[in-house]
Amino acid sequence: MRVLVTGASGRLGRAVLPRLAEEGVTVRAMSRHPRHDDRAEWVAADLATGEGLAEAVTGVDAVLHLASAPQRGTHEVDVLGTRRLVVAAGHAGVRHLVYVSIVGIDRVSFGYYRHKLAAEEVVKAGPVPWSILRATQFPEFLEELLDRSSRLGPVVGDRAVLAQPVDPVEVAARLAAMLTAGPSYAIEEYGGPQVLRFDEAVRAWRAARHSRRPLLPVRIPGRVGRALRAGGLTTTATPTGARTWADHLADTYGGTGRK
Repeated sequence: MRVLVTGASGRLGRAVLPRLAEEGVTVRAMSRHPRHDDRAEWVAADLATGEGLAEAVTGVDAVLHLASAPQRGTHEVDVLGTRRLVVAAGHAGVRHLVYVSIVGIDRVSFGYYRHKLAAEEVVKAGPVPWSILRATQFPEFLEELLDRSSRLGPVVGDRAVLAQPVDPVEVAARLAAMLTAGPSYAIEEYGGPQVLRFDEAVRAWRAARHSRRPLLPVRIPGRVGRALRAGGLTTTATPTGARTWADHLADTYGGTGRK
């Protein structure tokens, strides 16, 4: 099987490429700028303009669509870019498109999530047989959030917000299995093994870093806050990943976070 991986240079892409190589998949990795990697054939293409997409999808059996632009240009890349990709893949006779999305985009009203939900609709309405995987947040994302929220000293956040970190290597394994299984025409959810309150995540993070920074509780107001506290970013779907937040902290900081 020959698979085009969009967003191959991102965090999930870096986990996906070695996993697909282990499975014997021939990988064509796509990014906006040319790269070189012995594990894959790299091609340059731009979802925002469509440049290079027709060439990128030619001759592949499946597309694993990881690329996203959460910071800026989200509509152009995630919605219109996904449409460009789906149309090009349809013309090229691609037999399966797997799209990676996020758990909770239909329950938590973030602007970025609305774009991801619209991109899902593009995939579902397109000519290419499809599967969608919604994953919960990666532990690296949670750690970046904690770093940003503690820049002024204390860790600022809503202590009752719920998160369910999932390791990107485990998500990569699930995606490899979905490619092998073929189109499901279904949305599947995949999360980590634990649902954590924000204050629980903070306590483990501080212990791993030997930090005494206090937690400054700030309740997120309105509908978004209620959805986050109600578990809008979590899932009860099984199977789940196995690596916990404590495992991630232990690997990152040397063992103090592991239970």
